[in-house]
Amino acid sequence: MWLLISQLGLLITCCPRIDIKLCIIFGGKDFELSIYDPKGSSTSKKVTCSSSLCAQRNQCLGTFSNCPYMVSYMSAQTSTSGILVEDVLHLTTEDGHPDSVEAYVTFGCGQVQSGSFLDVAAPNGLFGLGMEKIAVPSLLSQEGLTADSFSMCFGDDGTGRISFGDKGSPDQEETPFNLNPSHPTYNVTVTQIRVGTTLIDGGFTALFDSGTSFTYLVDPTYSNLAVNFHSQTRDSRRPPDSRIPFEYCYDMSPDANASLIPSMSLTMKGGSHFPVYDPIIVISAQSRFICCSFLETENFMTGYRVVFDRERFVLGWKKFDCYDIEETNTSEEERHPVSAPPAVAAGIRNYSTPESTKDVRNNNSLTSVTLRSCHLHVSLPFFFGLVSILTLLS
Repeated sequence: MWLLISQLGLLITCCPRIDIKLCIIFGGKDFELSIYDPKGSSTSKKVTCSSSLCAQRNQCLGTFSNCPYMVSYMSAQTSTSGILVEDVLHLTTEDGHPDSVEAYVTFGCGQVQSGSFLDVAAPNGLFGLGMEKIAVPSLLSQEGLTADSFSMCFGDDGTGRISFGDKGSPDQEETPFNLNPSHPTYNVTVTQIRVGTTLIDGGFTALFDSGTSFTYLVDPTYSNLAVNFHSQTRDSRRPPDSRIPFEYCYDMSPDANASLIPSMSLTMKGGSHFPVYDPIIVISAQSRFICCSFLETENFMTGYRVVFDRERFVLGWKKFDCYDIEETNTSEEERHPVSAPPAVAAGIRNYSTPESTKDVRNNNSLTSVTLRSCHLHVSLPFFFGLVSILTLLS
């Protein structure tokens, strides 16, 4: 089993190379994690400095020496460095007649990790999903295996699926990317925020990112959002607590369904709406309480298939059942009628997974691939670890 952190802003996939066994607890179950070992793979090849994918040739000792890589992060002096290698990614088609697909991908084999990588971050590495040519979606497209597009789908229990080549459906909502040619990212424009019955105007650009733990909002957007959320929440606000990052937390009503909180949605450039179906998080201490989690970004993507179309340069999204593979070929309206969230959302979701769903869903968080017009299903199981959605840029 592999536990990779999917990262939309990362240009390269990185895997640590360490000779220890890792074990995690996910959904109440123990999983032993595999560590990538190039010596244990008959298909692993080192990438030389002569490769067009070698971006740090200035660090090379010679044309045919191993190509180095180095990725640094802004938080906690976190970095990873090592050499580039090439190996096979095993995929399976998602149409009615599954076929195996072997794709060669280039990624970083980590030799030196620092900061959070020595603790809990990315036990098996980072799955690079950026727009650069060395990212996995780019490599699959360059090999002619998929369209240059992919989707990510996040379920309620923290697991999900990636579909490479998925261009979405005609009925999905969309907004264009704001492209910077020198450093292309999944940057979009938010024109308006609705909190309950209040509309907050004022456009800003934001980065859809899956490797950031929190959404960072700057004023006046943060203050407007927080004040309007608080004014429409009926529960009693708790005093600030330095142990948690959320500013607006509330004591839960004994009857969870009586804890009424305002709904939230984003209006994107072009007029499409992105409802936030789960804007709160339940924290269990001596007494349970809820916090407004517009900072905690997993909630923003939950329940959606989010499409990153790099051919049309648009972000698409649609409410989706991430566990129903067949739904890819069937109109969601036929399977599960979709309704807009109410103005005031009742009912609280905590982060415990019902026993009835653990065995079915936690054993197979499936990656998918789509071959141009054919939907494909991947045999690579992994979990989405940290997931996030919006980082405010301006």
